[in-house]
Amino acid sequence: MNTDVDQDDCWICYRCHKKLELKQVSVLYLGGRFEVELMQCPQCKMVIINEDLALGKMLEVEKGLEDK
Repeated sequence: MNTDVDQDDCWICYRCHKKLELKQVSVLYLGGRFEVELMQCPQCKMVIINEDLALGKMLEVEKGLEDK
């Protein structure tokens, strides 16, 4: 799944001051594990979860689990 984060955007980690890189990361959310491409700090491994992902795909997962 691609989160449509523009790779040309220069995101810098606030903590480490390193340029974030687009990486495949494992995300745990509501008991489920998902592989997602996110911008990640190469040093501390913190990621950016953009608004589209938070309000789109993650909300879909949440609603799907509520329906069960």
